[in-house]
Amino acid sequence: MMARIAHPELDEIVDLSAAPLEPWQVVVWNDPVNLMSYVVRVFRTYFGYSLDHATALMLAVHNEGHAIVATGPRETMEVHAQAMHDFGLWATVRKAPL
Repeated sequence: MMARIAHPELDEIVDLSAAPLEPWQVVVWNDPVNLMSYVVRVFRTYFGYSLDHATALMLAVHNEGHAIVATGPRETMEVHAQAMHDFGLWATVRKAPL
């Protein structure tokens, strides 16, 4: 349902419907500093991933240079990326392909 109101001073109709939530991704990139065991521990403690899932993501980071570790609303992904930075990991946020 779209809410529309006319603003008398502006003499126009304003569309108040929310934009659809578009998915965004947190990408963690390989770096020469952090140990693989540390990256697994970060993924397990911060995201709550299982040992197998965290290890698979870490191996993707190590072998492919990066891995998508989370997908969701932009604001949430920005919080996750900042958390990765706080843990000393290199992370970026990007729009998920549709």
